[in-house]
Amino acid sequence: MSVRFKIALTIFITGTLTALGVIATVLFAFQRFEHETAYYRANAFLKRVGSTYNGMLDMQQRHPEEFVTFLRSLLFFEPNSQLYLLRADGSVIVSTSAMTLPADYKVALQPVLQAMGPTPMPYVMGDDPERPGPDDGAIIAALPLTSAVIRPDQPIAGYLYLVCQKPIASEGRLEAFRSTFARPALASILAVVALATLLTAWITATVTRPLRRLTEAVATVQREGLTAGAASETALIHAPDRFEFSSARDEFGQLASGFRAMLMTLRTQWEALRRLDHFRREGVSNLSHDLRSPLTATAACLETLDARWAADPARTNDRQLVEVALRNTRNAARLVQSLGDLAQLDEPEFKLHPELLDAAELLDDIALRFAARAEKQGVVLVAEPAANDLPTFAALDIELFERAVANLVDNALKFCPAGGRITLAARGCVDPGSHGNDSAPARRRVEVSVSDSGPGIPAADLAHLFDRFYQSRQSVEPASSEGGKGLGLAIVKRIAELHGGTVSVASEPGQGTTVTLSLPAG
Repeated sequence: MSVRFKIALTIFITGTLTALGVIATVLFAFQRFEHETAYYRANAFLKRVGSTYNGMLDMQQRHPEEFVTFLRSLLFFEPNSQLYLLRADGSVIVSTSAMTLPADYKVALQPVLQAMGPTPMPYVMGDDPERPGPDDGAIIAALPLTSAVIRPDQPIAGYLYLVCQKPIASEGRLEAFRSTFARPALASILAVVALATLLTAWITATVTRPLRRLTEAVATVQREGLTAGAASETALIHAPDRFEFSSARDEFGQLASGFRAMLMTLRTQWEALRRLDHFRREGVSNLSHDLRSPLTATAACLETLDARWAADPARTNDRQLVEVALRNTRNAARLVQSLGDLAQLDEPEFKLHPELLDAAELLDDIALRFAARAEKQGVVLVAEPAANDLPTFAALDIELFERAVANLVDNALKFCPAGGRITLAARGCVDPGSHGNDSAPARRRVEVSVSDSGPGIPAADLAHLFDRFYQSRQSVEPASSEGGKGLGLAIVKRIAELHGGTVSVASEPGQGTTVTLSLPAG
């Protein structure tokens, strides 16, 4: 559910609830107005009757039949009302109703006394003898009556009780209700809905348009990089048919200004990093190329001197110095070679030359290449066949793949003691569906591992093992010796990434080390 839809739905629901609340309030106010009007009209009617006709109780006692006709004549213009003559205890003496009441029927006196009380009341609900039941009753009014002979202990001898019965919904009344209320209410509802719709459209457009533009700009940066994102951000600001971020003074304008400033800062920093990275790679590549020739020449000269002085016992001390110089020259040459290779692999324009090959067969060739060195060190080097029947074919750049595995074997030979074992293995694997979804297609891959029975690697060094120029001082000789320079494993990781794969290492001190290349199967 989008933010635009949520805002529109919220405004629409708010407008609808407001309209319903207005209708409910009008209905309640209309009903209360009818009750109050009926109550005040009834009180005024009883006051006029009381002031015009005195001694109603005596009239009823002298002429009971004529008194009923008299009461009914008073209600000639009030067909929805009934008059009752009550005794002081609330029992009915005379009624204008055609319904015969029980002989012991009494009206509750509490509402009667409340209607006659000194406190003004909006209206009073009391008993309706014609419609007894658990409902609220009817609107009532009462007038106290006195007898011709007033006893000191009973100043009020009875009551004239007026019941304003609820009107029956006749056709004329319903038509009047529709004409006076239903149509105006319907017009009000339509007006509220129309206004809410217009407000929804305006607020939604005002709120979501700049947010959508910012979202599009961020998505462009994420999809195409900072350069494309900067162009998109420029279009956001200067497009004439779109929201002008630069002129806005509200929160959206401040957000857009901050985003634009952040994007410009990122562009500047990104361009600086690109220039520095290009200068670094170009400088390392040029330096590596320029140093190879003098180092090669120096090594050749030192090898020549060492060969000349081999038969001269007087040159023994000189030969020792030559051996130290030759060893360091060769280390420097390897370091320069590794720096050049890594700089070349980091080039964005660098392309692989993959071929569909059997990784297991390539491991056999690499094992043969290092067999003599392993035998000289007293280490067993074997290339095991595939552990399962799954194919081990992958799209590999032969030169780079052999370089990566050779680096791993070279490291293993450096640290594996005499009597140790180095194992090269390749096996096919099938990953389950992505995200645990069994319906997704399975992915095949090839795992190439180099295991040794050496001293292992401390756990603290595993996280940094593939960092450039990182060396574990507990297991690697100083950089000036024949040990590693911290670039071999970095090159392995880069080669695996270029093939679309990953590299991982598992090791425990005293239990050996296993480095695994995981590559997509061909």
